[in-house]
Amino acid sequence: MDYRQEIERRRTFAIISHPDAGKTTLTEKLLLYGGAIQLAGSVKGKATARHAVSDWMELDTPGHQDFSEDTYRTLMAADSAVMVIDAAKGIEPQTRKLFKICAMRHIPIFTFINKLDREARDPFELMEELEKEFGIGTYPVNWPIGCGHDFKGVFDRDRREILAFQEFHRGQNKISAIECELTDTERLDELIGHLMWEKLVEDIELLDGASYEFDLDAVRAGELSPVFFGSALTNFGVEPFLENFLSMTTSPLPRETAEGAVDPMGEDFSAFVFKIQANMNKAHRDRIAFMRICSGKFERDREYLHVQGGKVLKLAQPQQMMAQERAIINEAFAGDIIGVFDPGIFSIGDTVCAPKHKVQFEGIPTFAPEHFSVISQVDTMKRKQFTKGVTQIAQEGAIQMFHAPNSGMEEVIVGAVGVLQFEVLEYRLKNEYNVDIRRRDLSYSFIRWIEKTPKKPDELNLASDTRWVQDFHGKDLLLFNNEWSIRWAEQKNEGLELSEFSRNW
Repeated sequence: MDYRQEIERRRTFAIISHPDAGKTTLTEKLLLYGGAIQLAGSVKGKATARHAVSDWMELDTPGHQDFSEDTYRTLMAADSAVMVIDAAKGIEPQTRKLFKICAMRHIPIFTFINKLDREARDPFELMEELEKEFGIGTYPVNWPIGCGHDFKGVFDRDRREILAFQEFHRGQNKISAIECELTDTERLDELIGHLMWEKLVEDIELLDGASYEFDLDAVRAGELSPVFFGSALTNFGVEPFLENFLSMTTSPLPRETAEGAVDPMGEDFSAFVFKIQANMNKAHRDRIAFMRICSGKFERDREYLHVQGGKVLKLAQPQQMMAQERAIINEAFAGDIIGVFDPGIFSIGDTVCAPKHKVQFEGIPTFAPEHFSVISQVDTMKRKQFTKGVTQIAQEGAIQMFHAPNSGMEEVIVGAVGVLQFEVLEYRLKNEYNVDIRRRDLSYSFIRWIEKTPKKPDELNLASDTRWVQDFHGKDLLLFNNEWSIRWAEQKNEGLELSEFSRNW
């Protein structure tokens, strides 16, 4: 297979959802149908059951309401997204947050409405909610026939065929759906019954006459979301979804730099760091920088330029991962995600490229945390370990670190997208740096970066409960208790421009 074919066959996507919508289960089944694993596991189940390959970390908490900011950042490395929605619950808060990041980048979004084997909301109602909430069109590629105990299958609108549902093997192996044309009334009566057949015909006529028409260009521009119904737990609808997804998505997309877009088919290697993780498990107590390759071919033992550091270096221990399993690689191509050993030189958003063809990719946004605490070490003799631990964990993007201007590390304020990250921080400082901490929660709920200001931050006309801090990069920010205080700052300081996120170069 030649260089161009290697890149063209790659698809880099993220799976997003609210907790417990079935993201991990769908991931397992995509790995199964993609041939990466031979037996799918489950997230919840008996002690003797096979556990999910993709759900393994000691601190991973399936179904927890929180996630960290690097969830947002990971979306920056994807070319498309699969949005998983619980058919009974519809759109939930974290789905909204994650969709906002996808919409900001105009990447294709594919919707998998899951858990049709349980009681579910009306599918027309779910379609309407998607369109109103997200401001995009929807195109149901298939349509459900019943739900829960009465779930009989789905109708494929393009093939004009019914895929009849049968549950067996408890979703651990591949299943073969039964195909039946809509006009085969005798077979349909046997499979779904006359009443369901009548309703299906009525629903399809309505869809064909009133719904959005399929437009592949609109899909790839993030303006139209193909929608699929199914049950990841029982494997139903996963294989048709994967087949359609692969045909509708594109090979790796161009990435923007200050000088313009970088063509993924270009021969010169380039990549950016979107995630840093230390001590991922006890067997590998190291620090890994994850990179998305944007163009060209990576080759082991070749030298590459770390743009922000201004140094040419070899990327040590290049590897790709399947959950906790690691494999050293000799080559990788545009669209691939690789991990390299980080001796402490990389930061989120850094660019690595061929030495003679220097580029610098757009910085990855730093998103606004929603929870804040002041932390300090219990043992004053462990100040050095405390500073090192908090700084390194902040560099990974798991939390954000702030401080009062000119105060150094005397008072450290940490911000997180979810409160669970404070527990993760406390656990990691104890187990990886041998530091116990005290934590005092703050009342702030909003943070804004100062993009432009008519005067020095300490001279601004602000509400009494607003606080000026600086972030890890030395940028000025304001902490607010409520939206009223944000409006006050903007109205009382002409020329002040605030932003919900910061793009670092």
